Amino acid sequence: MSARQQLLAAAAERVLIFDGAFGTQIQNRKLTEADYAGSLGLPADQKGNNDILALTRPDVIGDITRAYLEAGSDVVSTNTFSANRISQADYAAEDLVADINIASGKLARALADEYAAKDGRPRFVAGAIGPTNKTLSLSPDVEDPGYREIDFDELVAVYKEQAEALVAGGVDFILIETVFDTLNAKAGIMAVKQLERETGQDIPLMISMTLTDLSGRNLSGHTVEAFWYAVRHAKPLTIGLNCSFGAEQLRPHVKVLSQIADTLLLIYPNAGLPNELGEYDEAPETTAGLVADWADHGQVNLLGGCCGSTPDHIAAIARAVAKSAPRTVPHPEPAMRLAGLEAFIAA
Repeated sequence: MSARQQLLAAAAERVLIFDGAFGTQIQNRKLTEADYAGSLGLPADQKGNNDILALTRPDVIGDITRAYLEAGSDVVSTNTFSANRISQADYAAEDLVADINIASGKLARALADEYAAKDGRPRFVAGAIGPTNKTLSLSPDVEDPGYREIDFDELVAVYKEQAEALVAGGVDFILIETVFDTLNAKAGIMAVKQLERETGQDIPLMISMTLTDLSGRNLSGHTVEAFWYAVRHAKPLTIGLNCSFGAEQLRPHVKVLSQIADTLLLIYPNAGLPNELGEYDEAPETTAGLVADWADHGQVNLLGGCCGSTPDHIAAIARAVAKSAPRTVPHPEPAMRLAGLEAFIAA
């Protein structure tokens, strides 16, 4: 049975558990520049380059991944949010992109297999691909609205390089996450589809949008509904929302997406809103109670945490939804559904 089939089978039985944040867990380790840089000899300061820890401090990433598996995660993600050529150029590490992603994939794969062997319950690995620090839809120059720092084909190539390395590292799925620009997500989709054609492999996609305001739009202006119709052609294994806000603020948008998306729904919000110091202090039981309400109303298939979440948050969520029935995937009537900034359905 393929990873896709295994996940679908598991999701038909219960609400599955995703993992939580890596960034805040890494920050808690108080790592030094030497920890990040290791013996790689790169010319730039590496402090803050969390992705490169797969090469220089794999024990740190392994410990965090293990903690999420211990907390009950069915799906763990790779620590590769910025492990792409664009983002790694800030650290003069762009030539290590393949090494970072392969190492991260192998690390997560080994731990997922270890836990699956203990109890026979499958564990899955999602290869995480972030949005980069570039946007295809918007100009960074207010004086020149038509200017773009990168074009579509370039971004496809960047994403393809990362996705290929993640697959080589043994991931089950490619997770295009924190999508603030829908066109960036489309470049990621194109990259994975090209890779599928070249390799003959089925590479399931997970896609997760992030909202930038409470009205429910991302940075490129798309509503949740419009975003779904813009990426539905990719037939993702999961669609969902991550980061953005805390669970309380995401509630209406989760409801909308749960009603229209004819695939599994994955939601992993921040642990509340940041305080005055930019830190997240929402208690695990509070977060768990909020997301469990979605499960109780049959609105989700997978739940996890984003910024500020910890293994304690994931464990609390796992306990809170242990007896919840999974969402039933809807089957909307056939219709022409189009996406501008708003959704348009032809009657």
